[in-house]
Amino acid sequence: MRTGTIIFLVILAILAIAFVVLYFLGKKAQKKQAEQQEMLQANKQTISMLIIDKKRMKLKESGLPQMVIDQTPKMMRNSKLPIIKAKIGPQVMSLISDEKIFDSVPVKKEVKAVVSGIYVLEVKGLHGKTEQAPAKKKGFFKRALEKAQEKAGAKPIK
Repeated sequence: MRTGTIIFLVILAILAIAFVVLYFLGKKAQKKQAEQQEMLQANKQTISMLIIDKKRMKLKESGLPQMVIDQTPKMMRNSKLPIIKAKIGPQVMSLISDEKIFDSVPVKKEVKAVVSGIYVLEVKGLHGKTEQAPAKKKGFFKRALEKAQEKAGAKPIK
């Protein structure tokens, strides 16, 4: 056999092993996430709160209890999380928001929120409607593509 063929087969074997390992790790992570989601749904409750502020900030700067910071994996401590500062009754608390609803949370308004522990799952407007997230700006390439399609007379892609 040639040296090139042997190197190719070794690399192919390493890639196959890596693929199998990643498959099983992904499956395990998926099960873990499903369990956590089940736990959040079981412990949810609806609370009326006044949203004071919302920001994406590091866990250490967020104002969350030290116990929560200690329980967080070390790799996640420097990542930015969507934090909502809200007044619930007489207390001002920092809560972690779900990434999906963070943009639609109105600031300086009273809302009914579905909360599980310190995690906000859903927000509904109490007085009036909640603001929808503003449309994202289109990137340079998306705008250029739309201009080119307009000139060509084609229907623009959305």
